[in-house]
Amino acid sequence: MPTHARVVVQPVEPGPLQVRELSLPDPGPYQVVVKQFASGVCHSQLHQMHRPRTTPLVLGHESIGVVTKTGSAVEHVKEGDTVFVTWVPRNVAQAARPPQGAKLELPEGTVAQSQAVFTWADHTIADEEYIVKAPEGTSKDVLAIIGCAIMTGAGAVIHTAGVRRNDSVAIFGAGGVGLAAIAAARRVGAYPIIAVDLDETKLEFAKKFGATVGVNASKEDPVARIHALTPHPGEYDARGNQRSGVDYAFDCIGVRTTMEQLLPSVRGGTLGRNCGGTAVLVGVPTTPMEIQASDLLVNEKRYIGSIGGSCVPERDFAEFTRWYQQGDLDLDSFVTARYTIDQINEATDALEHGRIMGRAILTF
Repeated sequence: MPTHARVVVQPVEPGPLQVRELSLPDPGPYQVVVKQFASGVCHSQLHQMHRPRTTPLVLGHESIGVVTKTGSAVEHVKEGDTVFVTWVPRNVAQAARPPQGAKLELPEGTVAQSQAVFTWADHTIADEEYIVKAPEGTSKDVLAIIGCAIMTGAGAVIHTAGVRRNDSVAIFGAGGVGLAAIAAARRVGAYPIIAVDLDETKLEFAKKFGATVGVNASKEDPVARIHALTPHPGEYDARGNQRSGVDYAFDCIGVRTTMEQLLPSVRGGTLGRNCGGTAVLVGVPTTPMEIQASDLLVNEKRYIGSIGGSCVPERDFAEFTRWYQQGDLDLDSFVTARYTIDQINEATDALEHGRIMGRAILTF
């Protein structure tokens, strides 16, 4: 029997998002239907909304809810289980088949496409590979953002970069993903933790999650300030300059300015003794960029990418939930705005114009 759902749809024509009354089909053998508690509102959806398109879109890719139906071949979750919905397959190493992205047939005969899943809906249907069982007793709406914001930011710190105690870090962008990176850096004992943003209020907010200093890039050169904060007395780089700069710099924005500031922010190496620091691109790039190849080579620096925080959701989501339960990840403060599904255009407008600190969620 089909499931009635209220779903946000982006039409092909420019204009506001629409909330449509639709019917989700019964799940196929490898599909799961989820009644959702909440979904994150992520910048990635803004990128999707602004790209040209030839088909309608269904959006959203991080949520928490309860399973209402499962396909005949689904074994890792059952009806009544609380689950996360995410855009990264739950465990690629153990997957027996490639997961299928969600598509939704609209009454007018067109098919709305998604980015693997859609979660801006009170009910969703997804391939089982994008469904992760939550620990027992988990149901709070703020946990919805584990499926992208926390995974992407925190995972970049602990998995992609492997930051350790007393490593110095700089995080460009104090939005949802950046705050997750800051929280993870604090948890592993990094120091200093330098937050870089254009908004003084967001920089102060970042200190709540572990930033030890804020750098307002609208008022000073963030690269110069980072080097002033991180001297290495008595150590010199390959060109004979006193070494300074962070061990790891993370760009959680993805615009040309920050992508190009990233590499100069990390320390240089000393020939024959040690390598330079590591720049990690986390935010979705929206522009081309250039880097100084000589800096990369002579100072033996690294510039790497991190997609989804290099996470394995089936392993990491339970760990991030424990962080929350133990007080190491203050998701209750992290989520600063809640919207109903009928307020989706207000939510995306607020996000696009920088009026949301932390993360916004839709609640159902």
